[in-house]
Amino acid sequence: MYKVIKYFTDLHDKDHPYNVGDTFPRAGIEVTEERLKELAGSDNKQGTPLIELVEEKKPSSQKAPAKRTAAKASTKK
Repeated sequence: MYKVIKYFTDLHDKDHPYNVGDTFPRAGIEVTEERLKELAGSDNKQGTPLIELVEEKKPSSQKAPAKRTAAKASTKK
């Protein structure tokens, strides 16, 4: 999944506007790897990256182990 980092209108999608924070591409639109590279790099009409790859977080099936704290030793004299 890609996230828009700079406003642009997609010339390959009937000038559809993409605002900062939008997901690219929008639902129902197929985009080539070449187009993704173009928009994520500076080889586009704005000359600057317009989208960035967002790593999707997968839910963990295992729970993280509980943290244990060391008990303080009593120093009574």
